[in-house]
Amino acid sequence: MNKVAAAVEPPRACTLPSDQDASGRSFGEEEIALLVEVVKSGTLISTKGEFVKRLERCFAELLGVKHAYACASGTAAVHLGVAAIDPEPGDEFVTSPITDMGALAPILYQGAIPVFADVDARTCNVTAETIAARLSDRTRAIIVTHLFGNPCEMDAILALSRERGIPVIEDAAQSFLTRYNGQFAGTLGAIGCFSLQQGKHMTTGEGGLVATNDDVLGRRMFLFINKAWGYGDAQPDHYFLALNYRMTELQAAFGCAQLSKLTAMVERRMATAGSLTRKLQGIPGIETPYASPRAVHTFWKYALRVDGSVIPGGAVGLAKLLSKQGIASAPRYIQKPAFMCEIFQKQRTFGASRFPFTLARPEVLDYSRERFPGTFAALEAVLVLPWNERYTEEHVECIAAAIRQAVKKIQEETR
Repeated sequence: MNKVAAAVEPPRACTLPSDQDASGRSFGEEEIALLVEVVKSGTLISTKGEFVKRLERCFAELLGVKHAYACASGTAAVHLGVAAIDPEPGDEFVTSPITDMGALAPILYQGAIPVFADVDARTCNVTAETIAARLSDRTRAIIVTHLFGNPCEMDAILALSRERGIPVIEDAAQSFLTRYNGQFAGTLGAIGCFSLQQGKHMTTGEGGLVATNDDVLGRRMFLFINKAWGYGDAQPDHYFLALNYRMTELQAAFGCAQLSKLTAMVERRMATAGSLTRKLQGIPGIETPYASPRAVHTFWKYALRVDGSVIPGGAVGLAKLLSKQGIASAPRYIQKPAFMCEIFQKQRTFGASRFPFTLARPEVLDYSRERFPGTFAALEAVLVLPWNERYTEEHVECIAAAIRQAVKKIQEETR
């Protein structure tokens, strides 16, 4: 092949590992051995077994916290955090509009009101400034979401929390081993919530973990997992309304094996993400992920920003061309802010009651676009690339070449 032909040949399609199957997951003999141990024991329930307790103990030791508890899902983890705060009906939780519904439904189930703060368009994360604009005398807690493995600017948020006497719950579902000022995400606020869903840094298929240094909050979360039954108490009872959010021994055994690999898996994600960042430098209209100098970003996903004024068609147009090279991506990450979903727009909760929206202040239910400039700007520009610990330098180069060629093609076609 001559040099001219080589110069115009399009890059070959990428075949990337997927975290939805074995190609992008680090499952092996370690998981199998522990699963066999559980099966041979015949004990699958956490109240009688040892693996859930082992996972909780090891996770607490890794994070350096007093208490960690395993539960059925990431949604359950957030529900534990909200329930531990024990809001009164109509109390408010200030949170992010760029998040999974699993981080919002628990607020409503506890009779409280999600109050949406705007986000920083560059990181898609809430800030102390946007949170402060939504606080009221009814604010019971702040929930921060460390999106994509990139922590929020926690110094200012925690200062605001202390000033107002409002606890912070960290949604660290996407942020295992993420750090801020050297401290792990999920350990900075009052409660940290983690997800073990299929595509997270470590997984048990479904599952969750919570972490806290507060004895009272820890006790309440332990009870909430167990229908508020006081296991181990001298005279146990069902102390309050709660659910069964227990994890099985099979999940926990798998989680123990995954936890032993977590540091290495996160380091591989960070190394390949760093390589892609270097390879994308200088491409017009492409902004690589920003993280604070105080942060360690652990790259659950790799979130680019695409400047539509430089790259016609923006994130959507770029995604279409990347898909032709075998690179799946998610322009906008979520198609609309959470408050635009029917659950909020039509207040569909418990039958026709609209509860707890009936208790909300009118301004809390004002979801007009002008109140969320950062949110809409963030979703307009973001292009989320899948990422996992099985990516290699060859995969990274394939992605970088595809982005370079796609941007060049878009710009040539619009001249």
